[in-house]
Amino acid sequence: MDSKTQQTRQPVITKTVQTQRIGIQVYAISRYAIGYVMRGRKYIYYGDTRYEVKQGDLFYLDIGNHYIEDIPEEGKPYEQITLFYSPENLHEILTTLSINYQLEIDSTHSCSACDTDLSHVSYPAWNMVKHFFSNVNQYLKEDLFSEAPTAEKLKTTELVYLILSNPECCIKSRILNDANMAAEGFEQIIQQHIFDGLSTEELAALCHKSLTSFKKEFVKHFHEPPHKWFLKRRLTHSRLLLVSTNKSIADIASECKFTNTSHYIKLFKQEYGVTPAVYRNNQRGTTAKRHEEAEQELAYN
Repeated sequence: MDSKTQQTRQPVITKTVQTQRIGIQVYAISRYAIGYVMRGRKYIYYGDTRYEVKQGDLFYLDIGNHYIEDIPEEGKPYEQITLFYSPENLHEILTTLSINYQLEIDSTHSCSACDTDLSHVSYPAWNMVKHFFSNVNQYLKEDLFSEAPTAEKLKTTELVYLILSNPECCIKSRILNDANMAAEGFEQIIQQHIFDGLSTEELAALCHKSLTSFKKEFVKHFHEPPHKWFLKRRLTHSRLLLVSTNKSIADIASECKFTNTSHYIKLFKQEYGVTPAVYRNNQRGTTAKRHEEAEQELAYN
C-alpha cells in the first residue's frame, strides 16, 4: 500500500485501482495516511467489527497495521487516492501554515469519532476537498508528480490546510494529536540525553532526522541552537553541584560532560563572570552569613 514511502522522506501520493473484490488485506503502513474513496467502498476491520468508508469519504489511517477490504462497484473498479506523510513532514507542514499563512492551528471540536481509540477515522468530503482530489487525480494521470519533486509536498500541505480550516472535521483532531505526540517524543529524547555527552549528529540520529532537519526542529522547540542550549543546561547543573556538594571542580566538569576541567572553567567564567571556585566560595559565604543573621534574629527574639 505504501511501498513508495520507503524510498523517500517526502510525502507520497498514490492511486489504487482494484477491479475485483479480493477479501481482507493486511496493510502495514509506516507513515500517516489520508485518503479519498473515489469509487466503491472500503471496510476497515477490528476483530469481528467493521467500519465502512463510503464513496466520497475522506479517511485517515494511523501508523501501524490495518485490516482492510476494498469493494469495487458492480462493473466498475474500486478507486482511491492516498497521501502518505511522516511525523517530520507533518511538523514542517504545520510550521509552514503557521508562519507563512498565519493559520491559527487549534482544535475545539470533539465528538464520538474523535474520542475513540480506533486507528482510523472517516469524514464526508466537502466540495473543496472533492475538487482537490479531482485535481490530484489529473496530476497522477499525466504523471506530473514525477516531473516536479516538490509537488507532492505542496499538495499534501494544501490538503492539511483544507482539513485544518474545517472546524467540524474529525480528521483535524487526529492530525493535531499526531503533531502533539511527535513534539512530546522529540522533547523527551532531548531531555533524556542532556548529560550523555552525545554529539548533535548522534542526537539527530536518535530522533530519526537529518542533521539540518534536527537543528531546525530543535530551535522550534527550545528557541536556541542545540550546542548553546545544552551548554546552558550543563552550566546550570554544574552551578547547582558547586553549592550543594563537596565534589571537586574536576569531578563536576566530568559529570556535566565538559571535555576537560580548564575548558569548563573558561566557559563557566564566560557565562557567570567568575570561576567555579570563586562562585562556590561566594555562595557558601552568602549562605553562612544568612545562617548567622538568622541565628542572631532568633536570639534577639
